[in-house]
Amino acid sequence: MLNQDWTKSSYSQRGESNCVECRTDTGRVFLRDSQHPAHGNLTLSLPEWQAFLRAVREGEV
Repeated sequence: MLNQDWTKSSYSQRGESNCVECRTDTGRVFLRDSQHPAHGNLTLSLPEWQAFLRAVREGEV
C-alpha cells in the first residue's frame, strides 16, 4: 500500500513534544521527527520494520 503523506504516531496525540511521523512506500517505511522534519528520515525495509515491531512487542527493545 502506498501512502505518500506523513502520519503522526497515535501516541503523539497526547500533547507531548516528542513526535514520530511515518510514511510508507512500496516495501519501505520512512520515519522522521515531526519537530524537525528537515533533518532527514530513517528508511527501513518492510522486513526490518516488521522485525523492529516484533522486538518491541516481545519486550526486547
